[in-house]
Amino acid sequence: MVVMAIQRLQYYLAEHPAIVNFRWSHIHSWGSTWLFLFSSIGIYLASALLLSLVLIKRRRPVPLGPLPALHSLAIAVVSAAIFIGISLSTVAEIRDTRWLWRRSKTPIQWLLCFPLGTRPSGRVFFWSYMFYISRFLLPLRTFFSILHRRPLTFFRLFHCSILIFMSFLWLEFSQSFQVVAILSTTLIYSIMYGYRFWTSVGWPVSCFPVVVNCQILLLGCYLAAHVGVLLLHFRKEGCNGIGAWVFNSFLNGTLLLLFLNFYIRKHLKRSRMVEGDDHPSASSNAGESCELEGKKES
Repeated sequence: MVVMAIQRLQYYLAEHPAIVNFRWSHIHSWGSTWLFLFSSIGIYLASALLLSLVLIKRRRPVPLGPLPALHSLAIAVVSAAIFIGISLSTVAEIRDTRWLWRRSKTPIQWLLCFPLGTRPSGRVFFWSYMFYISRFLLPLRTFFSILHRRPLTFFRLFHCSILIFMSFLWLEFSQSFQVVAILSTTLIYSIMYGYRFWTSVGWPVSCFPVVVNCQILLLGCYLAAHVGVLLLHFRKEGCNGIGAWVFNSFLNGTLLLLFLNFYIRKHLKRSRMVEGDDHPSASSNAGESCELEGKKES
């Protein structure tokens, strides 16, 4: 029974004809044109700024009910499905195409560095396309934040826009590095947004900053993968989509600097608050600080 369930899952996530025969096309794939990409990002930025201006005089948060929790649950489930799907598809793709590149690459090297001439078709690129489509769920969190009357930051707008843009580049140029990036992103997002759903429904929060440390771990994985692609590109015969990878590296580096700046400023602010709070009641507020940390991260 269990074996049959696993085989059926593998068929629907890695061997279904719609997955095996997938091809990225500007005609048949939704959201596959440059016009759509820039229009959608522009609409997102304009809508976020407009909503922020409309609510500029409102001080009380707009009640959203269970929407933020359901949004977090949806992203966690979708991320977990993409992680399982691309994991199974990667194993199947290596099994079926290894005879083409086994003399020049190992499977680990293939994950980081696609052979030159790779086209955006097949199992792996189907799940890359699903990953690209799922990035359009993330901007909703910006609007939730605005409605909760939290400050609209450049980092939030830049982060959501860049995630959509980079996932488009992966498909458009059959870019190397994307398999590792999708695996690490979906795994960490399933944990991070699962935790956000956990705290949104009122379950116990953790004093450990789960969300921030997940983001740091993800950026660290990106950095390590970029180094691996660079080494393989010069030591082997080259990696496919290296031009898009260079631009992607620049965007990831910018995102890393912005995040570190945000994290350091937040950490310094918290350290100053702790240093100034040296009265006896400080120790009795540990539970409240954990609760506050959970609310911030959710």
